[in-house]
Amino acid sequence: MEFLFKHIKIGKWAIPFPAFLWFALALVAASLEMSRGLDDINNYLIYKQVFWHTLQQQNLFSLYPTEYFDANHYGPLFALLIAPFALLPTLLGCFLWCLANAAVLFFAIKQLPLSQKQQSIVLLIGAIEMMTAIHSVQFNPMLTGWMVLSYVYTQRKQDLWATFFIVAGFYIKIYSIVGIAFFFFSDNKIKFVLSGLAWLLILFCAPMLISSPAFIIQSYQDWYHSLVDKNATNIVIDVLGMQDISVMGMARRITRIGTLPNYWFTVPAAICYLLPFLRVKQYKQIGFQLSYLALALIGVVIFSSGAESPTYVIAVTGLAIWYANESIPRSKWIIGILVLTFLLTILSPTDLVPRFIRTEYIVKYSLKALPCFIAWSVLIFQLLFKDFAKNTQHD
Repeated sequence: MEFLFKHIKIGKWAIPFPAFLWFALALVAASLEMSRGLDDINNYLIYKQVFWHTLQQQNLFSLYPTEYFDANHYGPLFALLIAPFALLPTLLGCFLWCLANAAVLFFAIKQLPLSQKQQSIVLLIGAIEMMTAIHSVQFNPMLTGWMVLSYVYTQRKQDLWATFFIVAGFYIKIYSIVGIAFFFFSDNKIKFVLSGLAWLLILFCAPMLISSPAFIIQSYQDWYHSLVDKNATNIVIDVLGMQDISVMGMARRITRIGTLPNYWFTVPAAICYLLPFLRVKQYKQIGFQLSYLALALIGVVIFSSGAESPTYVIAVTGLAIWYANESIPRSKWIIGILVLTFLLTILSPTDLVPRFIRTEYIVKYSLKALPCFIAWSVLIFQLLFKDFAKNTQHD
């Protein structure tokens, strides 16, 4: 398998194969979607109009069937993020948006406190899932990058930047709120808290620069209601789409009990998230920190009823970080979890999996979440009992 870590020569440049594969897949995905017409980049049309609707002070969460189908579910701050792309011609803006998403996640992975080979392992495992998200012209790869960077900058004692990425992600798609847990890894907890509070105020007000205070405040209220409505539609078990791909979704669809409440799963999960922080002596261990980062990235997806297939770039990145950080030689059961992840999670949306298996089993029972749940459970055990000071990674 060493050929996966070789360099590809392109003219005068020698590019590491993982980097070449990463951006090649992103380019292919972006090009294919745009070649099929505007219907296949509908998500980008929604994103682009968030900027223009904010500028024109039109409801950000209403339906606009003459502009796009479906509805926006991102917070008002997204208007500023998408602005540079929305100002460009649609196809050019979409193409650059896709590449920007791939580039941000690539950059974030390369900043992790891992060896170059370990970083390459993360890229190789996550490349296809990143491509799946790009096929949907999604924001999830960039959001994943922000979540990773919130840890990276905490570890580097740059709390101002760490809290920026936590708050910015929270104001757009909620998920990055899990980065608050990195507070425990900060050497200057007062600065971490004060920086976070400052960004909460600054970024709340930031969209007002292109709109008005009254419109933005109302938009945050509208956003809350849109998320509540979306959650209600996600958990309809008779709709066999790539929605509610979560632990709760698996339970509801396997048991056919659609009334199973989320809190039966999310409350125990939240307790499990908190328990590792009782191990104060482990805080300084990079292995412990990386394991918790992996746990957060996986858990924020598999315990969300809003999780869909393109969202799994977040969870798979977490699983890849966990796998790359495991001690050498990796045990057969850890390799087995990775193989299962490729079969049920990474490759399940592709034509490599027969349609019958995909629709009648993987989609029907939300099995895309299963390998990530297994990895999450292993991480909980390791974070509670493993002595990371005695288990250093050499790769």
